[in-house]
This record gives sequence, structure tokens and C-alpha cells, in this order.
Amino acid sequence: MTNTLNGHSCRARGILDRVGDKWSLLVISQLGEGVKRFTDLKREATGVSQRMLTVTLRNLERDGLVIRTVHPVVPPRVEYELTTLGHTLLATVCSLVDWAEANGDDIEKARMAYDERMATS
Repeated sequence: MTNTLNGHSCRARGILDRVGDKWSLLVISQLGEGVKRFTDLKREATGVSQRMLTVTLRNLERDGLVIRTVHPVVPPRVEYELTTLGHTLLATVCSLVDWAEANGDDIEKARMAYDERMATS
């Protein structure tokens, strides 16, 4: 087995493209804290447009990672939560976030060194 995506199926690449985008990772992380309403997700996801959040939630729901529940009240109340499958992805997302936090200083140093090299060449 190879360590790159080149050796993996198109299906795996498509799934990784979907769940690995910036807004999906953020929403999965937010829903790891528990059930949330759309307005809560929007408020906590600084920079996401309403349309992009809607598209992201629909895609995650379609992929079986998020459950959307509409409560029959006026005005309608819609809540989102992770499915069992979504929770398995959450564990992976948390590992990735932990890695980023643990290595953030080294990455920042590498970026600064790179930028300095590029500025002088």
C-alpha cells in the first residue's frame, strides 16, 4: 500500500475532498460538541456565508455524517448532529487538529524561513 492518494481509489479521493474541506472540518468539529442549530453553527463558524454553510450541511447529511432534524414548531426549529459515522470521522478530525496544534510552532518557523529565502532570491 502506498502512502499517497495516487494508489487509492477515485472514491476515496472524492470522499476526502468532501470531508477534508475547510468548512466540513469546522462543522464536524462543532457538532462534536453536541446538537446545534443552524444559527449556532453560523455564529461559531467565523467567515462562512449562509449559503456555504447550507451547502456544507447538505453535503454532510447526504454523506451520512450529519442528521438534520426539523421540529414541528412555529417558527420551525432545525437541529443538526453527528451520526455514528460522523462521530468516527470526528475522532480522526480531532487527531488532525491535535497534530496541527502540536506542530504549529515548527510549521510557522518553516514558513518564515521559506518566506525569507524567497524574499532574498
